[in-house]
Amino acid sequence: MKLLSRYNRILMFASAIGLIGIGFLFYRTLSFYLNKQIDNNLVEELMEVKDFTHSRNIAPAPEQYLDLVIEYKRTGYSDTLKRFADTVFYNPKKKLLESARYLRTGITIDGSHYQVLIFTSKVEREEQIKSIFLAIISPVLLLLVALLLINRLMIRKLWQPFRLILENLKTFNLNQEKPFEVIKSPVEEFRELNQAILDISLRIRSDFREVKLFTENASHEMMTPLAVINSKLDMMLQSDRLGKEESETLVDLYKATSRLTKLNQSLLLLVKIDNNLISEQEEVDVSALLVERLSYFQELIQNRNLSVITTLNPVIHKTNRYLLETLVNNLLSNSIRHNYENGNIEISLTAESIIFKNTGRPLALDEHKIFDRFYKDHHSEGTGLGLAILKQICNRQHFSFKYTYTENLHCFEIRFKLQSADNALAD
Repeated sequence: MKLLSRYNRILMFASAIGLIGIGFLFYRTLSFYLNKQIDNNLVEELMEVKDFTHSRNIAPAPEQYLDLVIEYKRTGYSDTLKRFADTVFYNPKKKLLESARYLRTGITIDGSHYQVLIFTSKVEREEQIKSIFLAIISPVLLLLVALLLINRLMIRKLWQPFRLILENLKTFNLNQEKPFEVIKSPVEEFRELNQAILDISLRIRSDFREVKLFTENASHEMMTPLAVINSKLDMMLQSDRLGKEESETLVDLYKATSRLTKLNQSLLLLVKIDNNLISEQEEVDVSALLVERLSYFQELIQNRNLSVITTLNPVIHKTNRYLLETLVNNLLSNSIRHNYENGNIEISLTAESIIFKNTGRPLALDEHKIFDRFYKDHHSEGTGLGLAILKQICNRQHFSFKYTYTENLHCFEIRFKLQSADNALAD
């Protein structure tokens, strides 16, 4: 739930509870004071009854008015306590049941004791209470609704800078030189937040550029000594004066140096991709490129006796040829290296995607980690950068790249970005 929605719900709930509570207290207070007024009127009626009995020493005849009824009942005891209460009585004048307020007490006439009941209708006063209650509560309710609407609009306007800051954070990309936008706001806290994020983004960009520059320079600097080491190792391996033990040691050194060279080349390629140094676009015949790379890997395929099944539709795509070739090379290399003898490789090409499927170890890879740099399982002998490079290439070329494991086949699917004019089928 969004903060604004949660705030409005809490405010509305609190306002509703407060309005109900205030309305109840107001209604009860108003009823109390009106009952007091009715009780005073009942006392005045009782005084008139007592004045009549005092002056004439007889009980007056029961009286019935439109909203007033006085009844007498002879009792054997004297009771002068006044009791007030609400009740429902039958009004003989109106011939219907009504809510009423009554006074019950006792009087003594010529030594005889009587109980006096004076009923007065509350219908008119209840209507007055309802009218007063509605006249006061209705404007309060309308005012509350208006305040809630104004509060909602004001909160939205006040929080608009925060939304813009959040949107900037979502679109922030280290690989792009687009600066973090400065948000203008009359709220000091939002200005401070925006300035703090701006400062952090500048520091992050600076550190990121330094790391990339260091990686690029280090990779370049390592290329020459690695090439010299490889050359010297080649010469020593071709020498006839080495013993068996020395030759095995040199072979291990040569393998380690070759692996280090591949790692260095991979890092250098990642730096170039990250810095967008490989950006030339051209029309590439994807099907022809796949046939060419299959021919290049044909010897490795035959050595492992792999069966290759291809379904290649003629597709021309506008992209960077070097990056696409690197993509195909890595996928083919992985399909061969991580396969088993007499295994299968299936390659399908359509205008929307390239799909590589291959047999291999009967266990799905961790699709959440395989694209992380330097991640590899214990069966892999690679550098752990191959799939990370593929993912980065796809991100740069706006391709989607995903891995699945279905029907005992490891499947890597690359979906091209949609192109209306650039993507065409070749005859």
